[in-house]
Amino acid sequence: MKNPVISQIPLKNLMDLKIDFAFKQLFGSDRNKRLTIDFLNAILNRTGRNNIKDVTFINHEVGGAYKEDKLSHLDIVLKTQNEDIINIEIQLANKNDMFKRTLYYWSRLYNLQLQKGKGYHTLNPTITINICDFTLFKNFTHYHSSYHLYEDKTLERIQKSDDVLEIHFIEMNKFFKAWLMEELNPLEDMIVKWLLLLSMVDGRRQKVYEDIYKVLEELAMKDRNLREAFEAWEELSQDPESIIAYESRIKLMIDEVATLEDAKYHAEQAGIEKGIQKGIQEGIKAIARKMIAKGNTNEEIMALTSLTVEEIQLLRQDVE
Repeated sequence: MKNPVISQIPLKNLMDLKIDFAFKQLFGSDRNKRLTIDFLNAILNRTGRNNIKDVTFINHEVGGAYKEDKLSHLDIVLKTQNEDIINIEIQLANKNDMFKRTLYYWSRLYNLQLQKGKGYHTLNPTITINICDFTLFKNFTHYHSSYHLYEDKTLERIQKSDDVLEIHFIEMNKFFKAWLMEELNPLEDMIVKWLLLLSMVDGRRQKVYEDIYKVLEELAMKDRNLREAFEAWEELSQDPESIIAYESRIKLMIDEVATLEDAKYHAEQAGIEKGIQKGIQEGIKAIARKMIAKGNTNEEIMALTSLTVEEIQLLRQDVE
């Protein structure tokens, strides 16, 4: 499918922006800085005098400190005009350590600011944004969760004017569900257009949502940033070197997800097997207890249950 308004190539050729390589290429470069600023203001709900006006990209990978993290994700790390540090990360699979992992990498960024000879007052607010392509909070229906440091009773933030810690989780499947239920309006909420952009192509399932494209096409007629995002997205999706890197990332991430699913399956099967064996043993012991109560000898019980003399003696003590 081609369209002269915002897409000059078939939609199926566009990269999936939920793949961290593609996301970083679009939102993590000086070339597309204005798009990144608009994206961040939407997520962080920054408006008026409080909005982000400029960013500096920092060539620093937060991940990779541990073996299992190597090559598993690519981060965007940047600094705002107010010296706030922001880390954006895409996650395709839940490794069941998301919270502690997030706090660990947040602490690394916060700690790295303190240079030798400088005081704690030089530490600036540090913000982490996690875009998750899975369900993280099973008890929450809303797709965007944000966390700060509060006092338990008054719910007052630890620093009203300058939040030290700010962590965001965006669950893409919940967003998509809310969109299908017609609960979202991109004209009322700036974040919706950007998350629709991330949702439009699903590279792992080889699916393109043309209904989302039509909505974005209409919005792009009046939204300069959205038009520029499509132009940059198209250019990226046609660059030979980027295509090779993108395909490699997809393979790596699919393999990683498959490894996690296999480990989960085998753990479940081991649990089932363990449960069956436990049930059998409990059944055998129940039979032995009844035989003991009826006065059967150890030899008779051993012949029927295959329990050892020691095990039968222990059961006798319980019964008697």
